[in-house]
Amino acid sequence: MARRFIKRLMPDHQKVRESKAIRLFGSLLHDANLWHLNRRSASGAFAVGLFCAFIPVPFQMLLAAASAIPFRVNLPLSVGLVWVSNPITMPPMFYLCYLVGNALLAEPPQPFAFEASWEWLMHSISTIGPAFLLGCLVLGTLSSFIGYIGIRLLWRQSVVKAWRRRNP
Repeated sequence: MARRFIKRLMPDHQKVRESKAIRLFGSLLHDANLWHLNRRSASGAFAVGLFCAFIPVPFQMLLAAASAIPFRVNLPLSVGLVWVSNPITMPPMFYLCYLVGNALLAEPPQPFAFEASWEWLMHSISTIGPAFLLGCLVLGTLSSFIGYIGIRLLWRQSVVKAWRRRNP
């Protein structure tokens, strides 16, 4: 059950290999563990993908792919999970990161109004940046841990269920 569900969510590995951004990893993509789907690779991919989704940088998918290779987890799944932070979910996610960072640093939230200027960006990084980055680190770590444990439990539950159906 869990395996079929995850396979439906995964992009085709041939399409991922042909992607221009992923091709820069070259022969590293020939490791078979990057393409297999088992309990270890799926749970690790959830951890990598969810952690990278909370990193406030462009090219999160490239970062997830670069992280999946040394951890030898499912590459398409880790790259696909980065899309948890898409243009619709990113503002509430990052605002929550900022609030969590403020709570951990025991600082009151800073009022700010967005401006598309370099001066505003530099000022914002110095005022709200530390709380925001701390919140991203904490929520990224927490979500990757919950995703890892959740997939491990879901996978185990589906295996136990299959065994019970097989041996009544």
